[in-house]
Amino acid sequence: MFNPLISVNLLLYKPKFYLKPCLESILAQSYDNFELLIIDNNSGDGTAERIQEIINARQTAEEESLAYKIIVNQENLGFAGGHNQGIRASQGELVLMVNQDTVLDEDFLKNIIGIFNRDAKVGSAQGKLLRLKATNENLIKTEILDNTGLIMLKNRRIIAYGQGQGDSGQFNDAREVFGVDGALPVFRRAALEDVKLRVKARDESALEARYEYFDEDFFAYKEDVDLAWRLRLFGWKAYYVPSAKAWHARTSGDSIATNYFAIIRERLKINKFGKYQSFKNQRLMQIKNEQIGLLLSHALWFVPKEIGAWLYVLLFEHYTWRAIRDLFQQAPLAWKKRKIIMAKKRVSDAEMRKWFK
Repeated sequence: MFNPLISVNLLLYKPKFYLKPCLESILAQSYDNFELLIIDNNSGDGTAERIQEIINARQTAEEESLAYKIIVNQENLGFAGGHNQGIRASQGELVLMVNQDTVLDEDFLKNIIGIFNRDAKVGSAQGKLLRLKATNENLIKTEILDNTGLIMLKNRRIIAYGQGQGDSGQFNDAREVFGVDGALPVFRRAALEDVKLRVKARDESALEARYEYFDEDFFAYKEDVDLAWRLRLFGWKAYYVPSAKAWHARTSGDSIATNYFAIIRERLKINKFGKYQSFKNQRLMQIKNEQIGLLLSHALWFVPKEIGAWLYVLLFEHYTWRAIRDLFQQAPLAWKKRKIIMAKKRVSDAEMRKWFK
């Protein structure tokens, strides 16, 4: 029987009313061979104390053996840095990364592990994410699809299968996808170790270089797609497993935008920090992972979209201009990371082509 230790890494930043339902859904899992690591990214609002209260209240004679650890950071390391910290500090054969605004079905862990036993090249998986609606601090589980896997378009936009649709069983079959969404991904540790990148230590006096799984220059936004792309280039597979259900409260991207006006409407819902990070990180991601021949073959789709994106930011989002400055500052390091990725990639342009829709 496949019974791997799963590291459940819950990353928090001022979770407010999301904390209790999220944490309780983890503690209520029917699969019990997991360790729990909770990382508080310097919330500064008593989150660590609330975590301990929730765990203490849930402890029973059967749950006394639950292995858990709480790390309270002195600064906000972002999504990328926080989850990298969790990967390094955990021990499981599989690693589940939990966003604070998710609620897991009690059989989520039990139902998602099988895909990793079926094929040794499965590096990541995600379940069926449904929309979690927050109304006056009350969380309502809906039957609206949030994400059933990432799609990379030929113009390099990233969208999600089924997003915004009602769940009528149209996504009830497991399938291979380009990559998994960052809200609730499960990774095989061997895959993460295979694709990690060696980067210069923050402390120049450090004797050892550090390794990144998620790119910490991204801080937040697009880091999940960047990692998904790298996993694909290194030959790892990603799967959607519909029997593993969870609910996610998404603040933007209510539906799949199919035209430029719809894309603009969706972008207006994103906060300024998100727009800054998304614009910068999209280009850093492409610097690192693009296969030039493949990009040139998609120029008819990519070039108009890219021109439109730059014009929109220059004309209508003056507050995003600093993303352009930071993009040029971070591009040289991204190029160095690209050289490492391209030297180690195992997948050809022809094999990658099928993942661009």
